[in-house]
Amino acid sequence: MTSQTLIPQTTPSVAEDAFQPAVFDQHVMATYSRFPIAMERGEGTRLWDSEGKEYLDFVAGIATCTLGHCHPAMVAAASAQIRKLQHVSNLYYIPEQGALAQWLTDHSCADRVFFCNSGAEANEGAIKLARKYGHTELGIEAPIVITATSSFHGRTLATVTATGQPKYQKNFNPLMPGFYYVPYNNIDALRMAIEELDADKRQVAAVLLEPMQGEGGVCPGNPVYFKQVRQLCDELGILLILDEVQVGMGRTGNLWGYQTVGVEPDVFTSAKGLGGGIPIGAILTKQHCDVLRPGEHGSTFGGNPFVCGVSMSVCQTLEQDDVLANVRSRGKQLRKGLRAIAQKHSNLCEGVRGWGLINGLVLKPDTGVVALDIVKAALSEGLLVIPAGAQVVRLIPPLIVSDVDVAEALVLIDRALVAVSK
Repeated sequence: MTSQTLIPQTTPSVAEDAFQPAVFDQHVMATYSRFPIAMERGEGTRLWDSEGKEYLDFVAGIATCTLGHCHPAMVAAASAQIRKLQHVSNLYYIPEQGALAQWLTDHSCADRVFFCNSGAEANEGAIKLARKYGHTELGIEAPIVITATSSFHGRTLATVTATGQPKYQKNFNPLMPGFYYVPYNNIDALRMAIEELDADKRQVAAVLLEPMQGEGGVCPGNPVYFKQVRQLCDELGILLILDEVQVGMGRTGNLWGYQTVGVEPDVFTSAKGLGGGIPIGAILTKQHCDVLRPGEHGSTFGGNPFVCGVSMSVCQTLEQDDVLANVRSRGKQLRKGLRAIAQKHSNLCEGVRGWGLINGLVLKPDTGVVALDIVKAALSEGLLVIPAGAQVVRLIPPLIVSDVDVAEALVLIDRALVAVSK
């Protein structure tokens, strides 16, 4: 009997019975506040729920579904790879992993790549790398990583501590030592913090920043600030680490967020859009700070043949289909339309900010209307958007979104604002 005869010719259904939220809630931990819909299938920029209702998806799995849903290139790559080999562990060479790493280094400032499964894991690994670098290269006894207030870096104990938002840290004490927070886009605050921390003995090993703060309210990094940070890190010999989990892989209109702020990091992280919806994370580092050695870090599933094969199809499609040009064009169209809507609804809206296809409609404080109200109203209209904090509605569609899709989304977000204004 050959292996081919073992492959089923039809895809089994996950559940034959109608979906029941109460049964779901009985068995799944309540770690999310879920909207009362269950998504059943998707195609391109569209999703359909279990009741058959269609939605225009401007969430993209939270900036993850780079090529939308069921893109032919991903379907072909996933089908071919799962029929060939899905997992063997990193005890052996994995050609698909090597090919993906080469693509990433060829298309970035990095020299080496470590693969894991998520953005939190990538940032956790980058923090470990920074600590070892502090110990072995800088002679620091207890290395400190400086991060920004309003940042978001993940939900492991180290990354939630790195996250400069107390609401994510509540009830998880004791937090990890070795972190210090400064205001974002403020070079004077960073200089003062390093001077204070290093006053008696050297402690600062790295600065960890997002090129744009996504969860923190769609707040773009100032290129002048980032160039000053880069210069300061060079002067002190410390690492500049950029968290590109949300903005990397074309989301800003450039392949990488560091290109948008005009600096090269020593280390940067990627996840979300890298796999187009397949779980993958990566630490990308320059050679001078590639300090992790066998036995010091690892991942059972990281970089397995399946995820790397599918991720490679995402990378190649971005390049071959000139998706970045679409990101820039559709981003301009979206921001122009959002600005007009913000002016029309000036009683509720303060403005618009963003790059490429990560944009935020900023609401005025103290109006009684918060971002979640707009999100719920948009959901009723058939548009999926999400909050970025209490006062920002975030729009992060697939990078293959069309001009027709953007025009429709603008109509629907306008309707949502009308609905909450009544």
